[in-house]
Amino acid sequence: MIHPQAIIDPSAILAEGVSVGPFSVIGAGVEIGAGTHIASHVVIDGPTRIGRDNKIYAFAAIGGDPQDKKYAGEPTSLAIGDRNVIREYCTLSRGTAQDGGITRLGDDNWIMAYVHIAHDCRIGNNTIFANSASLAGHVTVEDYVILGGFTLLHQFCKVGAHAFTAMNSVISKDVPPFVMVSGHMAKPYGLNSEGLKRRGFSSNTLSQLRKAYKILYRSGLTLEQATEQLQAMDGVADGSAVEIDQLVDFLKDVARGIVR
Repeated sequence: MIHPQAIIDPSAILAEGVSVGPFSVIGAGVEIGAGTHIASHVVIDGPTRIGRDNKIYAFAAIGGDPQDKKYAGEPTSLAIGDRNVIREYCTLSRGTAQDGGITRLGDDNWIMAYVHIAHDCRIGNNTIFANSASLAGHVTVEDYVILGGFTLLHQFCKVGAHAFTAMNSVISKDVPPFVMVSGHMAKPYGLNSEGLKRRGFSSNTLSQLRKAYKILYRSGLTLEQATEQLQAMDGVADGSAVEIDQLVDFLKDVARGIVR
């Protein structure tokens, strides 16, 4: 399963069933879980831990030094979960000592060609990053987010679960859960209704989320006032309280404002 023209550091740990293509380089401190496929011409530097059944395509650069001028060679790491697809020419950097020292990519993510995930980013599960989406340092992307092609995320931004960004979106503030944004600079364009329907959200939950969207974006309230009104919705009895709580919790944690 290891091509004779691949270069594997003696300290690297490769589980059963890992395959590595020709001219790929696996460096010191790299751990790769069972069933993961590494194509040709991939470079993986350590410390990097990669889980099971991932597919990493040609010319990806994984676990390189963070692109941060403060970085001075400290021991930092990258952690990748299970069943991710990382396509051609993607770059994922290790973390920095200023922010916990680790970059994380969860499970079941689909990372398309030329995506850049910078140091200290935290990516959840089941996301889709279209071609050339770029995340600056310290960005958080929650579960089921879809980033359109060439989306740009400013450092320290956070994108809430089930949000959707259109192609060429430039985002310098947080994107709340369930919301669609587009533009340069990005503006809200409604609830991500189609995505939520595809994921099995009930009509009652969608109705409550639409009400929440109107409170947040069409009521003329400040963020603090809108958050207070959303909290009053927490007691809804139709099964959507969890999603409203999720939205409220996100808004309470906003530090740099939201896309509005």
